Amino acid sequence: MKAVIFDLDNTLFDHTRSATYAIRSWIPELGGTTTDELVAQWFVIEDRVYSQFMALEITHQEQRRGRLRDFLPLLDHPVPPADEELDELFTGYLHHYKSSWTAYPDARPALEVARSNGLRIGVLTNGSTKQQNAKIEAIGLADLIDVVCTTESLGISKPAPETYLRTCEALGVDPVETLMIGDNLELDVLAPRALGLTAHHLDRAAGVTLTDLVS
Repeated sequence: MKAVIFDLDNTLFDHTRSATYAIRSWIPELGGTTTDELVAQWFVIEDRVYSQFMALEITHQEQRRGRLRDFLPLLDHPVPPADEELDELFTGYLHHYKSSWTAYPDARPALEVARSNGLRIGVLTNGSTKQQNAKIEAIGLADLIDVVCTTESLGISKPAPETYLRTCEALGVDPVETLMIGDNLELDVLAPRALGLTAHHLDRAAGVTLTDLVS
């Protein structure tokens, strides 16, 4: 192997933890009472609306507005009519989300192992370029990563074949020389394997760690 490509959210970066903290902290600021059901609904809405962004049907900012339009009625909170008002309201959630950004404990050790093995390191993520790079910087991994490819920078999302192939190209390696690691079986394992990459599933629920997969 000459390179390893990591997914970001829920692989290197603990998105679920940060988003859960953020929504639980933000709901009372909106005048609501935090419940497990409301938290669960936030993630349901996020998945539904974010899929439109990944399909490039809407922009990253538009998917944020869409989340608010679907979620605020669950709190009996009025939905601002103007995009600018929605954007301002979403900053409350973002404040809490960003304040809790953390890497998984095994993230940096895994990247250090990959680097010590002489591998080039890439990140391939279905997200916005600005936010995903900000996460990588904030959680202290930027110095170990050679290439970051995002939905915005590529103009297409996983599992489109071009995402994996163009990330390999950016790393200067062939797919058969590349390992992909991520938490999503379809996006991070099955799709890249079909193109000749080696791919490992990060199943944290089963006790698998990143260091297990790069060692």
